[in-house]
Amino acid sequence: MKELHKTGVSRRKVLAAGMAGVGMLAMPSILRAQDRSLKVGVYGGYFKDSFDENIFPEFTKATGIAVESVAEPTGEAWLVQLEQAARAGQAPADLSMMSQTTTLKGQETELWTPLDPARIGNYDDLLEPFIAKYPDGLVAGIGAVAWYITLVSNTDVYPEAPDSWAALWDPANEDKLGLLALVSNSFLLEVTAKTFMGGTDALDTEEGQLKAFEKLAEVKPNVRLWYRDEAQFEQALKSGEIPMGQYYHDVTGLAAADGFPVRSTFPKEGGIQDSGNWVLSRASDKVEEAHIFIDYMSRPEIQSLMSRKVGTAPTLKRDKLDLTDKEFAAVSSEIDPIVPRYDLYTSKSDWLNQKWTEMIVG
Repeated sequence: MKELHKTGVSRRKVLAAGMAGVGMLAMPSILRAQDRSLKVGVYGGYFKDSFDENIFPEFTKATGIAVESVAEPTGEAWLVQLEQAARAGQAPADLSMMSQTTTLKGQETELWTPLDPARIGNYDDLLEPFIAKYPDGLVAGIGAVAWYITLVSNTDVYPEAPDSWAALWDPANEDKLGLLALVSNSFLLEVTAKTFMGGTDALDTEEGQLKAFEKLAEVKPNVRLWYRDEAQFEQALKSGEIPMGQYYHDVTGLAAADGFPVRSTFPKEGGIQDSGNWVLSRASDKVEEAHIFIDYMSRPEIQSLMSRKVGTAPTLKRDKLDLTDKEFAAVSSEIDPIVPRYDLYTSKSDWLNQKWTEMIVG
């Protein structure tokens, strides 16, 4: 596409050099390629740096659309900012990478401009969990990147890898686990349902949710740390002080590559697959550029590039990618994932948080 673009420009220069200036004067509303731009919100820190260095410049080269990246605060703070700005007719970012839960919360106020699947070339190759829809079927968000939370262990303490999430409940692991501290980011209710209750559909009813809480409560004697600070658990895992738990597959892989005695295992029940969507603020007038951007980011070669350079899991079907088996295993798995029940964290948030405090971490 880049070469075609360059060829087209040079041909115009050769054939109509004298008319170029006149054309621009006659049609002032037509933007030259370098005048097109897009503000894109992404998670800050290493993640934003990786996109700024490896991904956004390639997009600009291919399309001529400049990207101004904006570091998003985590959690719902960015959603609140976008909502308030949209009410004033402003967009702090045109496109944002949003978690599934915040995507759903934004849908409740119709914060996201619906996207047109016909303008996204690889739409039909996206994996089903990576298409967020309004109740009427319009597309609210398209999967940007995914990542996995897996069962991690210190190889000095556990020479053999555990193969099931059931290891968290094993009495032999008393006082040895580090688990995420919130109901809405640990997804341990889903792990419990998939491991012991036949699947996450068991969480459809309040009765099923209570059963999952009761089963999960049995894990408490094994938990040394309910962590909010990822670095705190990572250090304890590396040292063997807290030798097992749940953590991010990609980060654990990086630590192992640096020589630390840690491993990430996809249990037979699947890793927990979390992800972020590209969503377009209703206050943005960059609808055309946004579709070009999402189309580009959904291409197999770009999904593969993000896996290699950013460490994210692809949102497209495996057979569309050019990742080697080793590259794919570094970021993803062929085992069916545990997909979080994001719907519950919007519809029953207060109740779930209350029960979590009462029965699990209180």
